[in-house]
Amino acid sequence: MSETDVFLRLFAATLAGGVLGLNRDLHGKPAGVRTFALVSLAAASITISSSIGAPDPTSLSRVVQGLVTGIGFIGAGIILHEPGKNRVHGLTTAAATWFSVAIGLMCALGLWSILLTAGGLCFLVLMFGGDLELWTRQWFASKATKSVDGDAPDMEP
Repeated sequence: MSETDVFLRLFAATLAGGVLGLNRDLHGKPAGVRTFALVSLAAASITISSSIGAPDPTSLSRVVQGLVTGIGFIGAGIILHEPGKNRVHGLTTAAATWFSVAIGLMCALGLWSILLTAGGLCFLVLMFGGDLELWTRQWFASKATKSVDGDAPDMEP
């Protein structure tokens, strides 16, 4: 792998991770551009270093496994639980942080078509997933209300 190729892959990982972080930052989440860019860059750096330093496929497989497992610690730090309310916050940001490791891996391995497809789908989910959830909840709530109102027995004598 040439130095130019290494630079482009690291730059792409940083840029793609930063774009993902920008979405989280615009939604007021605790992890933003810097966190996601650094996680993605770190994953790409570790992957490239291990693929150059130890071209054995089994060692690269262990690196990927370690990255995917290890990011759980950062994700766990992002997730907050509200006692007594049965509410959890930060799951989407934690999942997006996990995806930023995948971004770094895809960039490091030069898997550009997978990066574009998975990145595009991730973007769509983050941009429109919340609205879809809200619409779905409202739609099902209106169906439940109509069903309950329509099936209620008459209370008049």
